[in-house]
Amino acid sequence: MARIKGAMMTRKRRNKVLKLAKGYYGSKHSLFKTAKQAVMKSGNYAYIGRKQKKRDFRRLWITRISAACKANGMNYSTFMNGLKKADINLNRKMLSEIAIADPAAFTALTEKAKAAL
Repeated sequence: MARIKGAMMTRKRRNKVLKLAKGYYGSKHSLFKTAKQAVMKSGNYAYIGRKQKKRDFRRLWITRISAACKANGMNYSTFMNGLKKADINLNRKMLSEIAIADPAAFTALTEKAKAAL
């Protein structure tokens, strides 16, 4: 009986890793062992980055809303509290878009928030 070796699958697996490491500096894009380490590390960075992106955008939206609130003589926390009491359910992303695109509408929102307090 002939012995079956895993040459084809091993080569496929290695080529898959080397394809993911395309464009890496030095021997990381051509040597399997270093490429595998680099690809695993970059996968960890990508995973962490997907979580950080959500945090960064939320921080950006809050900063934009805060700046628009200050322009209307109010701070961020009292504005958000006023919106909650006025039963206006807009998320921070939409509030920041309104603050940029339509300042008059944002001013109306701040007036409603002040009235609800």
